[in-house]
Amino acid sequence: MTLLDHACQIARTRREFLRDAAGVAIGASIARSPFARASAAPKNRKVVVITFGGGARDQETFAPEGQENVPNMLRDLIPRATFFTQVVNRGILGHYVATASLATGAYETINNFASLPPENPTVFEYYRKDRKRPSSDTWVVAPSNGFNRIGESSHKSYGAGFGARVILPKHLLSSAMSSRHADYEHLLRDNYESPYFTPDLAGNEFELQQLESLLKLSVDDFKTNARTLSSPDELSVYIARRLMKQVAPSLLWITMHDIDIAHAGTYSLYVEGIRRTDRLCSEIWKAIEDEPEYTGNTTLLILPDFGRDADTDPGGNGFQHHRTGDALSRTTWLIAMGPGIREGIVHDRAVDSLDLVPTIGSMLSFSASQSQGKPISEIL
Repeated sequence: MTLLDHACQIARTRREFLRDAAGVAIGASIARSPFARASAAPKNRKVVVITFGGGARDQETFAPEGQENVPNMLRDLIPRATFFTQVVNRGILGHYVATASLATGAYETINNFASLPPENPTVFEYYRKDRKRPSSDTWVVAPSNGFNRIGESSHKSYGAGFGARVILPKHLLSSAMSSRHADYEHLLRDNYESPYFTPDLAGNEFELQQLESLLKLSVDDFKTNARTLSSPDELSVYIARRLMKQVAPSLLWITMHDIDIAHAGTYSLYVEGIRRTDRLCSEIWKAIEDEPEYTGNTTLLILPDFGRDADTDPGGNGFQHHRTGDALSRTTWLIAMGPGIREGIVHDRAVDSLDLVPTIGSMLSFSASQSQGKPISEIL
């Protein structure tokens, strides 16, 4: 059986579960005219992307035994969304390189454990260059310090001056502390996959200026709030919500990473990461509905960078890694919700992970000319 055959089987299983658990309908592709799309699209449209980072198996999410771990997606998000059961990733299964591929619409081949920019133009560069938008209108919030180069590619026609502004909450926290304190150690842990890759956590005066001038947040208030948070992803969502309130970027990209604690081999921590990510996705949607600059004009797109290995892999305890390239590690899903997107609909047709960038391009009226994907017609 080929990868595509396995992916189709996974899609059918997810569809049947969602139909029973979330009460959603089975959708068919609907071709809408450009005039219909234009009338449905809200003015001053914004897009928020959440990468459900770290990879999670169906056993802990979209299977009957996993539904208790994703109650917010099943109860609050999917019934109001169009859900794609089969998003296929044919690229390298490392978190930085896979997220870079999502952000460029081309399968990147850069070293996953090196501080390198993507080689292809990013969605942020397409948007800013075509729409002539300022750097303040597109942001990336990333919990892992290895993501500091993701906002801007090395492509000669884009690159310098056209990228997103990247904010690393751990750098902010490091800058706010005179020295590392035990209260914050749980928020400063970083790469779970390789102990040999330990990015510099040092902050500087620029990060402190971002806190106070950009986020309108005093250092003391930031430290007080950070102390109440239980994970790096919670810190990222806290910062993302401040960005939404104070800056209101039109294109906001949030990467999640807590689930990747699975590499440590502790099942309970892996499941805890899934439950937290599920809750945080719901909190971001609530923020979209509550913020005047976002409510009624924002599309939310949630998708994993990739999955995890199947139960049958003897080297990874079933849940621990994403290295075999099997169907479960390559077949993920997509939630799309917001004005003009049909609610409670499930689509089984195969979507490529590279389709994300040209889809955002159609939503925000820019050309992703060098992307290898195609716009997803069902949500346009």
